[in-house]
Amino acid sequence: MTLPLIQAEGVWFAYHHENVLEGVTFEVAANDFVAMIGPNGGGKTTLLKLMLGLLEPTRGTVRVFGQAPRQVSERVGYVPQHATINPHFPISVLDVVLTGCLAPGIKWPRPTPDQRRLAMDALARMGAANLADRRVNELSGGQRQRVFIARALVAAPRILFLDEPTAGIDAQGQQELYCLLEQLNTDITIVMVSHDLLAISTHVKSVACVNRQLHYHPHPELTHAMMEMMYHHPPDQACPVELLAHGVPHRVLRRHDDDQSGKNKVES
Repeated sequence: MTLPLIQAEGVWFAYHHENVLEGVTFEVAANDFVAMIGPNGGGKTTLLKLMLGLLEPTRGTVRVFGQAPRQVSERVGYVPQHATINPHFPISVLDVVLTGCLAPGIKWPRPTPDQRRLAMDALARMGAANLADRRVNELSGGQRQRVFIARALVAAPRILFLDEPTAGIDAQGQQELYCLLEQLNTDITIVMVSHDLLAISTHVKSVACVNRQLHYHPHPELTHAMMEMMYHHPPDQACPVELLAHGVPHRVLRRHDDDQSGKNKVES
């Protein structure tokens, strides 16, 4: 039996004695592509930081590769929501990606030929090798995001964590980025915070709805509960919906409270 890469068991977390997460339990299997959705303040980014080891649970446990997240940080990559670089700092795209080779507490050394090769390979995977000599402040939002993901890839992570990777990117850039992420997912597990329901319905493999608690869906069909969480529809106004996304119809499932097991079934 293959063990899950990420396991959260009974996880609670509070800021200033106010609960943000309550009893969260779920697993992420190898090569999954999970989208975490939910309202602002619902705990998505907090849960992401718990899986990264940047925060510690108030109660419960989080394990990545069977260990505490901080013990395996070199095996994961992370692109935060607001990854920025001083626009006046004269740094090239290649140099930005090379920073992904640095170990914590190590000063900037002269990059080795192998590190340069790895950096160029990471840029190539993101379709950005042609940008290597450009200054970062000359790039579009979509191009910069590809560079930041390449920086996370240069250390060959087995899991890639992304927090709102398409924020501030135009529609064409978003579509191109999601297609690149699908290609990465052939050998990298991806956990992504997102508000983009249409992309979720066509690009990811599973969905975790996070609003203090978590409901996991092993398939990317949209549910009434997802729509209510994202758009704050009152429960008494929920009705059967079939979403047409990118030309493909996607089923909308029943509300979470219709299935206490957490495994929603498709409505006919």
